[in-house]
Amino acid sequence: MVEGDGTSSLEFDPAVSRQIEAMYTTPDVVEQRRIVRTALALRPGDRVLDVGVGPGLLAAEMAAEVGPEGRVCGVDISDSMLAIAGTRADVPDGPRVELEQASAARLPYGAESFDVVVSTQVFEYVDDVAGALAEIRRVLRPAGRVLLLDTDWGSIVWRSGDDPRMTRVMKAFEEHLQDPHLPRTLGESLDKAGFTRTHLQVVPLLNAGFDYRTYSAGLIDIVSTFVPGRAGITPEEAEAWADDLRSQADSYFFSLNRYLFVASAL
Repeated sequence: MVEGDGTSSLEFDPAVSRQIEAMYTTPDVVEQRRIVRTALALRPGDRVLDVGVGPGLLAAEMAAEVGPEGRVCGVDISDSMLAIAGTRADVPDGPRVELEQASAARLPYGAESFDVVVSTQVFEYVDDVAGALAEIRRVLRPAGRVLLLDTDWGSIVWRSGDDPRMTRVMKAFEEHLQDPHLPRTLGESLDKAGFTRTHLQVVPLLNAGFDYRTYSAGLIDIVSTFVPGRAGITPEEAEAWADDLRSQADSYFFSLNRYLFVASAL
């Protein structure tokens, strides 16, 4: 799922990949996938590419929607993510999801191979957004559609007992991204790549009250593992930051905005 030089990116090794899979099964992200599928409005027989397929949950759901006459392919650069996605590749009443190891910058498909390309939580990791969009446009048929969903990490609201520490921790966590504020420029990038924007939607994540079965509870584990040694954050500070959040119980509050863009390759 991660594009970049590998020096500051979050490494999607087997342990992190399992953490991501658990987060993607929470009600927060289940609802996000429903919103994505509604915006896509897939039809039986559609040919779909999922760039950054991750644990394969969305790809499997899309395969059920396009039916046996359709096609769903997924690419990812992470071996461990592809292994998890492979456990969901066989879809009842749908095509087998075809999985390939590849990056957004070099898609292993011919021109005009797909009716739809979808990429969720990937482009904020991409170091060459223009090049990746050109690749998507190449593999899309004329009038094909692309859906991109990414987070603006400047939108985060996370209650903390130590606001200065929270600011430092989140600044350190942004180091795992190529652009933590990508949605602010993504529309312009789509325009320059020759797409016509047809739909824009905010997809909020909101957790009020601490619950381990939420997206943000899983995010605590990932952040606290990543940030030590960055922006002056010590392991002890990262642990104290995580303990503070988990101890808030009913006072806990987390909100984050993701932004969904649909565009046509006219």
